[in-house]
Amino acid sequence: MRHLILLVLATALLVSPVAVRAEMTLLMAEEDGCMWCARWDSEISEIYPKSPEGNAAPLQRVDINAAMPDGIALERPLYYTPTFVLLNNGREVGRIEGYPGEDFFWGLLGVLLRDAGVPIKASG
Repeated sequence: MRHLILLVLATALLVSPVAVRAEMTLLMAEEDGCMWCARWDSEISEIYPKSPEGNAAPLQRVDINAAMPDGIALERPLYYTPTFVLLNNGREVGRIEGYPGEDFFWGLLGVLLRDAGVPIKASG
């Protein structure tokens, strides 16, 4: 009987209209010795995962000199560290080159998320 109930529930989930949410990620390209990356770490990294922005677009860090992880499509190469690239299902939808300080970072990220159609109440 329990298997039948699970089968019915699974079937209902498959045939019901479910809104598919885009998977947003904030890619941070960094490198050893980058003082602006270190500043971002000291000012933002601890609170980012707890913020509405961090919830909407979890952070993924990459070394700018390493190969890009599979499934990521950038519009152009990465040249500066840090560079923050907003990804929608692995495809670039916006970027912030450099770290302009905490206040500007939150504002610029809020604009990227808004332009990508992500409804959040901005931090900062």
